[in-house]
Amino acid sequence: MALARLHGGPLDGQIIPLGDADDKLIVPYSETQVVYNRRGEEQNTGDADGPTEIDYWFDESLEDLTLTDD
Repeated sequence: MALARLHGGPLDGQIIPLGDADDKLIVPYSETQVVYNRRGEEQNTGDADGPTEIDYWFDESLEDLTLTDD
């Protein structure tokens, strides 16, 4: 199993498991969804260097994000 490392946007710094590595991730966030696009090559692809990681960068949210402190 590979891991997605998210950069930018509201989920910056999060790491999530990937079943299949697609070029685009659509991830639920609050009451909307955010889109991250793959950049770069897979990292840690050897047998002894940990789980494979893939970088994804924030592209857009499908609705306006409202950042409020509740």
